[in-house]
Amino acid sequence: MKRKLISILSACLLLACTPASVYAEEDEQTLQKVTLNEVAHSIFYAPQYAAIELGYFEEEGINLDLVTGFGADKVMTAVLSGDAQIGFMGSESTIYAYNEGASDYVVNFAQLTQRAGNFLVAREEMPDFTWDDLKNKYVLGGRKGVGHLLM
Repeated sequence: MKRKLISILSACLLLACTPASVYAEEDEQTLQKVTLNEVAHSIFYAPQYAAIELGYFEEEGINLDLVTGFGADKVMTAVLSGDAQIGFMGSESTIYAYNEGASDYVVNFAQLTQRAGNFLVAREEMPDFTWDDLKNKYVLGGRKGVGHLLM
């Protein structure tokens, strides 16, 4: 039951954003090639990786090419340029592109994870940590140019 549910949900997610031209006059035996560009490999995407490895996409007629973009800006570029049909990234990338005046911006249509997998680590143990402890401190927020820090 779980296998069929994952297969159906994954196929719906991918098929929903695949251009209609991909399906035009195709042999029913031919797998439809879809490129999915993910922002990073993450344990939070484990169901997707399992579905790929177990052949669920092929069972639904999809030849999925998984590419890691290594940053939301690169994923967005891949989607806008047509190098990928689907991009797994935060919705802030769409907002940034829209605010920059993009006339052909992407549309967010699904939620991949319910909660972000972001975390904060320190060099030393801080048992009584509060957010005030970050005032006047340097925080490494990830790859330069990808995100913003509101602290």
